[in-house]
Amino acid sequence: MSALAAVVDWLRCPHCAAALHLDGSSLRCSQGHAFDVARQGYVNLLGRAAPRNADTAEMVAARDRFLRAGHYSPIADAVADELRGARRVLEAGAGTGHYLAHALGADALGLAADVSVAAARRAARTHPRVAAIVADTWSGLPVADGAVDAVLCVFAPRNPGEFRRVLDDCGRIVVVVPEPGHLAELRQAHGLLDVPDDKADRVASALGGEARRRHVRFRLDLDAEAATDLVAMGPNAFHASPRLAASSVTVDVSVLTITGPGRSPLR
Repeated sequence: MSALAAVVDWLRCPHCAAALHLDGSSLRCSQGHAFDVARQGYVNLLGRAAPRNADTAEMVAARDRFLRAGHYSPIADAVADELRGARRVLEAGAGTGHYLAHALGADALGLAADVSVAAARRAARTHPRVAAIVADTWSGLPVADGAVDAVLCVFAPRNPGEFRRVLDDCGRIVVVVPEPGHLAELRQAHGLLDVPDDKADRVASALGGEARRRHVRFRLDLDAEAATDLVAMGPNAFHASPRLAASSVTVDVSVLTITGPGRSPLR
């Protein structure tokens, strides 16, 4: 069974919210809406053109090189620890699906959702039990109520209402957000986007529920190629695309795990 076939009952039509089913190489709903499954295995459920700020193919390729090299392994390990025991995981703003694939347990299924077609194309190949869709977290996820037991969001846009809607009663949300010291050396040297001092607190408050906070901080010594990819793989690529020299940088993030009132973690 393909990953998409395994999770198709999680999905809903972006036009009418009806359940979707696989019909050959398409997903269809009872109202006649159809969505072709791409050759790479992902399906576009956006229902419109991608926004201008969707990650480009170049950004996705840079992220794939950087993450596959293991530079952010401590973050991926922390995420996997916080998701231990989850069997139905949705990653919103999944990019290449790297963190989701790393976190899946032996019997778990994953759904990678990203507004970028290039990202979904890459995520569909990241793990045999990860399906990928093109979808916009802000405008609503084409996912059934209570379909998953965990939502993951790493350095990506968050929609608290949608995250809670798609979670079951014992669900958890795991979010990775940068701290003020994150990549401070690169930000100061190249005028990159700043990180507010209270960002993690504001994210935890917006998501509600009870938040457990895990601080991950370490140093990276990067060669010129990796340093350049680090800038090119994220939103700074829309503002600057410098060719960097070898750099020593600080990685400084918080991993927030949120469970709501009356909900309990699975671990």
